[in-house]
Amino acid sequence: MTPRAPLNVWLEGRHVATFTSKQGRDINCSYTEEAVDRWAGGIPLISCSLPLQTRPQDASVYASGLLPEGQHRASLAAALNVPANDTHALLQRFGRDVAGALIITSEGPEDRKGSVVPYSVAELEREVTELPERPLGIYEDSELSLAGLQDKLLLVQIEDGGWGRPVHGMPSTHILKLDDRLHPGLVAAETACLKLAAAIGLTTVDARLETIAGIPCLITSRFDRRNQGSTLVRIHQEDACQALGLDPEANNGRGKYQDAGGPSFLRIAGLLDKYARDPLLELDTLVAGLTYTVAIGNADAHGKNVALLHPEEGEISLAPLYDTVPTMLWPELRKNGAMSVHNRFPLADVTIDDIADEARTWRHDAERSREAATRTASLIRQSVEAIPECRPIAARIVKRVDRLLATA
Repeated sequence: MTPRAPLNVWLEGRHVATFTSKQGRDINCSYTEEAVDRWAGGIPLISCSLPLQTRPQDASVYASGLLPEGQHRASLAAALNVPANDTHALLQRFGRDVAGALIITSEGPEDRKGSVVPYSVAELEREVTELPERPLGIYEDSELSLAGLQDKLLLVQIEDGGWGRPVHGMPSTHILKLDDRLHPGLVAAETACLKLAAAIGLTTVDARLETIAGIPCLITSRFDRRNQGSTLVRIHQEDACQALGLDPEANNGRGKYQDAGGPSFLRIAGLLDKYARDPLLELDTLVAGLTYTVAIGNADAHGKNVALLHPEEGEISLAPLYDTVPTMLWPELRKNGAMSVHNRFPLADVTIDDIADEARTWRHDAERSREAATRTASLIRQSVEAIPECRPIAARIVKRVDRLLATA
């Protein structure tokens, strides 16, 4: 079959790679001569699973991970009249504002100037009510994508504090997530846990709960965007499935969970040990994030909900926590953790000893890990009841944390 037109991959204004495809979801990545000449070979420029080298590489998993999952991807594909697994066609249309810092386009990154269309109150309400039928609020001039299964809307915060719609690849600044119709109260609980994570230093994400058109909505700032003066800057990142080259759609869509072949804490720790500027500090942060996940009862911290930042070329660090749903409140969702802690999947069974033993498998000092886990649990215990959003769930979190601290 004749190859399709290549897609240019831009990073911070530089053409660093080209994506090519013959059919379906196969994507090959070839780094440009400029990238090969500029940076050291072997660094994780685009992804840890795509180290910088002269030979083409299979980027199918990485590229697919930039797109929505499930029915949302099917809806985008139907709008283009292409198969849902046609990653090339979908990125050609929706690749100018994706997670991280890449701009993917068959043209140059500035061929169409991005802009913002402000929403009136009524327009935003209509957008929210129509979101289940129109994933990501896509219009003819929308060129954006975001991974995930939930109903989400990408927004730009404008100067008057209102919201706008990003046009022609304009970087979005915030993500709006609708409450789950089958599990009402989910976004309120997630807002509370993001507030708690921010209070103890585990996230930089600003979270707020707003009711729009009668629907509870969680609005979060994007950790992969920052203001630099008057300019909005993209920050490169990838999720753990992309970084490890693991297909989340494998095993009937369960490939993002460790028990179905997805990422584990051990494998994420291995990437941090290899590429982080300060591996000890990053592994301490991984211990803290693991402890927080256990303490709030988040059984859905799978490979798509853990991310790595690329703060400098050739380096990675753990991203702030950004998906902190306390699934303990809905036992029918999941009881077992998405990743095991020292071969334990039920979160309720995890002890401080398990966390220290898990970290030992990363070649991280067990006593240091024990101290980090105990410190994190203690901070949660000290902070949770003081956060207004946490009050409806504070007693259950306190009970979990006290049980965890009792094993310290």
